[in-house]
Amino acid sequence: MLQVIGEPIFHSKSPIIQTTMLDYLGLDIPYTPHLVKKGEVAQYLDYALAHGVTGFNATMPHKEDLVPLMDQLGEEVELYGAVNTVCRRDGTWIGHNTDGDGCLESLVHMGMWPARQVVLLGAGGAARAVALRLAQTKAERIWVCNRTLPKAHQLCQLDSSGTLIPVGFDPSTLSQVCSQSQLVINCTNLGMDDCPHQFEDFSFLDALPKDAGVMDLIYYPACTELLRQAQTRGLKTCNGLPMLIYQAIFALEYFLDRPLPRYELAQVVFAKLGLV
Repeated sequence: MLQVIGEPIFHSKSPIIQTTMLDYLGLDIPYTPHLVKKGEVAQYLDYALAHGVTGFNATMPHKEDLVPLMDQLGEEVELYGAVNTVCRRDGTWIGHNTDGDGCLESLVHMGMWPARQVVLLGAGGAARAVALRLAQTKAERIWVCNRTLPKAHQLCQLDSSGTLIPVGFDPSTLSQVCSQSQLVINCTNLGMDDCPHQFEDFSFLDALPKDAGVMDLIYYPACTELLRQAQTRGLKTCNGLPMLIYQAIFALEYFLDRPLPRYELAQVVFAKLGLV
């Protein structure tokens, strides 16, 4: 049995994504949501062991809490500082993080990658995985834009290549870095349905080249105001669902311990969710 845990959790699209892929592969493996409150993830591991859970995905608020509870960690976990996929192998718990790979693969799928220079909005947990994964590619420069500049500095210091550059979040700075970039990725919660805040100014989008892309990791709502504003300017856009789908594909590879036809599975899930 496979599960996804979090608080809240019953809104998660992971069960429909994973079940669609398992059905397509002809595998009769149940994948269910399981509510786990903050601070109770250690008790969940005991529950999982007792109830035959061989793997699970984790969302808020457990990604960081799982790290010290794992018997083994993938290299990416030590870099990102968070776990979103856990497998049980020979009685041991192994933690992985598929967010970075999921983002990169979704950008490729949506025709937004490669990009030589990127503007990343935010410096939180999601931004950390995305920034550090993209820094491992042939990207020349990734500007990490954050209202709290010291937090952007902290993130950029995790990468020794010099690709990540911390800058502010004011309209002037955003316009300056966007004028040199081919891609903007929003890793903040600005524009999310339950977020009381919104972008104060979208003029930075005017500085982007006409063939640039804008990705918003938010997928609810499906079209944020950032994406709507980008669309009115004729820019390529993508919400967070493709990333969610691809990180789920990488997670399933860990669960099944074998490579899968990623693009093929993505197309199947896209069709199931009405994205094609």
